[in-house]
Amino acid sequence: MMMVRKNKCSFIIIVTIGILALGCNSPSVPKPRGYFRIDFPEKQYKRFDSIYPFTFNYPVYGKVNVEKKMGQEGDWLNIDFPNYNARIHLSYKDVSGNLSIMTEDARTLAYKHTVKADAIDERVFSSPEKKVYGILYDIKGNSASSLQFFLTDSVRHYIRGALYFRCQPNADSLAPAVNFFEKDVIELIESLEWKKK
Repeated sequence: MMMVRKNKCSFIIIVTIGILALGCNSPSVPKPRGYFRIDFPEKQYKRFDSIYPFTFNYPVYGKVNVEKKMGQEGDWLNIDFPNYNARIHLSYKDVSGNLSIMTEDARTLAYKHTVKADAIDERVFSSPEKKVYGILYDIKGNSASSLQFFLTDSVRHYIRGALYFRCQPNADSLAPAVNFFEKDVIELIESLEWKKK
């Protein structure tokens, strides 16, 4: 009886070691978490020209919506991208001698994201022939807004903009979409012109 038990124990130990040895040499490794592939459309732009004192190019796959709220200061526009849960929010104000306050507000709003941001890069835009000057804040990391900017003529006009996604911020999963829409934001900035009175 003792011999049978010893043989059973030895057999179980040998089988267990064999399974562990074979399991460790297996080429299959769990795959890391992946994200859905997003197919983006080809870049094409059309001109936004309305009652506002500015014009700019925006993507054909976006829709401009005017947002009016009671008691709101300035004019608010959104370029919505419903297929991507994305929005470029724009607000326009007359400078009225408050340029330094407005530009500092834009900087403060961008740098409020430092809690979640890994880095914030600033890119200066200057077009003296069109009298368009501004800064694009490229916010890296898991922040609510990845891109923010302001544009002004330094005398009368001021526009502030921000790119938002209606989802939980995740820099890894949003990276392809942020890179895609960054080109649209830059096109908007570089194509913006103030209308002459």
